[in-house]
Amino acid sequence: MTPGAGNDAPPAPPAPPSDAPETGGGRRFTFPSALTVLVLVTVAVWALAFVLPAGTYVRNAAGRPVQGSYHRTPSGRTFPERLGDLFLSPVNGLYGIKDAKTGLVGPDLTGALYGSAGVFLFVLAIGAFITVVFATGALDRGIGRLAHRLRDRGALLIAGVMAVFSLLGTVEGFAEETLGFYGLIVPLMLALGFDRLVATGTIILGAGIGVLCSTVNPFATGVASSAAEVSLGDGIALRVAMWLVLTAVTTAYVIRYARRVRADPDRSLCGFLAGDREHAQTAPDAAEPPPLTRLHTTVLATVALLFAFMIFSVIPWSSALTGRADATPYAWELDWSFPQLAAMFLLGAVLVGLLARMGEPRLSATFVQGAADFLSPALVIVLARGVTVIMNNARVTDTVLHSIEGVVSGTPSALFGVIVFLVNLPLAFLIPSTSGHATLAMPILAPLADFAGVTRPVVVTAWQAASGWMNLWVPTTAVIMGGVSLAKVGYDTYLRFVAPLLVLLFVLICAFVALGAVVT
Repeated sequence: MTPGAGNDAPPAPPAPPSDAPETGGGRRFTFPSALTVLVLVTVAVWALAFVLPAGTYVRNAAGRPVQGSYHRTPSGRTFPERLGDLFLSPVNGLYGIKDAKTGLVGPDLTGALYGSAGVFLFVLAIGAFITVVFATGALDRGIGRLAHRLRDRGALLIAGVMAVFSLLGTVEGFAEETLGFYGLIVPLMLALGFDRLVATGTIILGAGIGVLCSTVNPFATGVASSAAEVSLGDGIALRVAMWLVLTAVTTAYVIRYARRVRADPDRSLCGFLAGDREHAQTAPDAAEPPPLTRLHTTVLATVALLFAFMIFSVIPWSSALTGRADATPYAWELDWSFPQLAAMFLLGAVLVGLLARMGEPRLSATFVQGAADFLSPALVIVLARGVTVIMNNARVTDTVLHSIEGVVSGTPSALFGVIVFLVNLPLAFLIPSTSGHATLAMPILAPLADFAGVTRPVVVTAWQAASGWMNLWVPTTAVIMGGVSLAKVGYDTYLRFVAPLLVLLFVLICAFVALGAVVT
């Protein structure tokens, strides 16, 4: 996952298609990046903290708020101290220390780490790993050969590509990387009698539904689970079930439209451009991509094993197999978290580079470039955590939590899960960065689950579903706008195509989070 739509900072936008109309000289409004949004949010929250009354909950032994124990308490922060909190918010967001006695967070205090240094390093580590993998060409070659092999079987091609993209999306946030596949997939779909919307839906919806149902996606589920103080593996059964069902529904939706267009081209929502018909005669006979080399096969197997081991290492197996949250961990359980995973992917990047015989100069350069490319999402996490530090030091976090406590108190578990999903929809629009959104929202949302008698992993699932659903269509993401531009499909046309599916997914998501809240 490179930083981008539905995740973090978007890559450079693709050039407009050659037949796109020229725009006037006037400047058009551009929605600010996630970093800019979070800077504005930081200043707004800092100012709002002067208005909101300070207060706190009594905490239990686990450090979680006790329902009904909220009481007002003065913050004790002078204006210069609050100004210092604003100035140091990014620093505190990275490595701020929470004092055990006062509860204040600062870079030079003594206590437990409150900042997101562990997550920050993990994002850079997996960025280096993924960049090294792509530098070998193994993943691109593998997907290219799959598409070519299925080129004369339309429905199977759509299902195969969407399944691969969805799998990559659910385990590692595969999204922006899809922009490189339009040049391959669009001609293949046109060759089979489909239109450009079929190609667009196959790519965007295939990866997007995987990210929506992130099972162990470190940029979504991982960051949210960390902020909610639960394991990455908690709630994985619900997320896997949702991923299987929603991927099948989305794939069937695209195939249904594709068959309708091939049977009657006049029913295409986007029509056909000049030259599209030529693909129907030439693309099926295009040269077969080079075969996978032994190196490519080895790299792909290594990547699969690393992600499989990541899943194994984070799942609380004793709780998952016995159904008891307090079950004694098995001797072979690893209970890994971000520090161990960061180290694993750092070593994985080096291992892949050695297998690919990159050589020290190229491997080092690729490694550093990968970490640099992921610096933006890492900074988003830090800025978002800095916002929570400002709220914590001003003692207004519990005040916000208390204002919502009355709403969820007595709420049926099923309804609570749906409410969490709905509340996060506008937040996902304003902050399309999944990691930034999670870091900002989870400190408030996770304790609400305790009040409603719902497990925190359900809140994580409801949150990521909201983020993923919005990022299937919002124009603030590079995956959507870059994708429709590369496919030469109008954004309004894409919205007409995807609207019925969005409604169906909305209903299914509500059903899943409601069911998860009831049975977990």
